[in-house]
Amino acid sequence: MHTVAKPISALTGHCLAVLELLATKAQGVRFAEIVEQTGMPKGSAHLLLSTLCTHGWVEQDTSTGIYRLGLRLPVLGQRFLIGIGIPDICQPVLDRLAQESGELVRLAIVAGDGLTWVTQAQGARTGLIYQPQMTARVALHVTATGKAWLATLPRDEAVKIILKAGFGNPERFGPNAIRSLEALIGQISLTQERGYGYVFEEAEIGIVSVAAAIRPGGGAAVGTVSIAGPIFRMGDSRIPEMARLVQAAATDLATVWPLRALHESTAVKQVAAVGP
Repeated sequence: MHTVAKPISALTGHCLAVLELLATKAQGVRFAEIVEQTGMPKGSAHLLLSTLCTHGWVEQDTSTGIYRLGLRLPVLGQRFLIGIGIPDICQPVLDRLAQESGELVRLAIVAGDGLTWVTQAQGARTGLIYQPQMTARVALHVTATGKAWLATLPRDEAVKIILKAGFGNPERFGPNAIRSLEALIGQISLTQERGYGYVFEEAEIGIVSVAAAIRPGGGAAVGTVSIAGPIFRMGDSRIPEMARLVQAAATDLATVWPLRALHESTAVKQVAAVGP
C-alpha cells in the first residue's frame, strides 16, 4: 500500500504546484521555469503537462511553447462562487461602495494561505479610470488588501505566510513597495491599530488603496473589501472618509456573508446525520 500511495501523492502535489504556478502568471510560463519552480524531472513534467493540456486544464501556445492556465479551472471556480451566492449577495454592497467612493472597489476571499480576487465594481465614470488586471492571487505585502488580512492573523502565522509568499521582483511594484519582513511587520501592527489597510504607491505607481477585513461574527477573516484609485483623487484629506466607507462595507458584507450560512448549514446536517 505504501509503495503505491507515495508516487500518487507526489504526482498530485506536482499537479497542484503546476496549476498554482500558472494561476499566478497569466502571461504564461516556459517549460524550463515550470521544472525549476516545481522541482519535477523533465520527463515527468512533460507527461503531466501533456495530460493537463489534453483535459483542458492547461493550454500551450504552439508558436512559443509557453504554457498557460486553461479556462476550465476558472470556470469551475466561478460556478462555485455563484453556487454559494457571492456575486448575488455581495455585489450590491460593492456597487454601493463604488458609487459612494467614486473609485474601484474589489472583493477578495481567503483561499488557503493567501487571498484571491473574485469580483469588483467600478465607481469612476469620468477622467482617469483605474482598472488593473484582475490576477488571481493578491500580492500580500504591497496591497492594502493583503495587510488588512494579515493584521487579523496571529503574528507567527502571518510571518509564516509572508516568508512563503516572498517579496517578489521589486521592479513589478511601485516605488514604496516593502522589501523586508521587519518593515512589513511594522505595517501590519499599524494596520491593527488603525483598523484598516493602507498603501501609497506600493503595488503600483500613482495608486492609493484602503481595505478592511470581512469578519463574520467578529471571527476569522473570510475576505477583504478595498477601494483603490489615483493619488490625485485619493489624497491624504480623503483617506479618513474612504476608510470609514470601506469599514462600513466590510461590516455589511460580514452580516450577509454567504459562506457563513453555507458552513452553518453543513454543520447542522452533519450533526443531524450523526445523531445524539
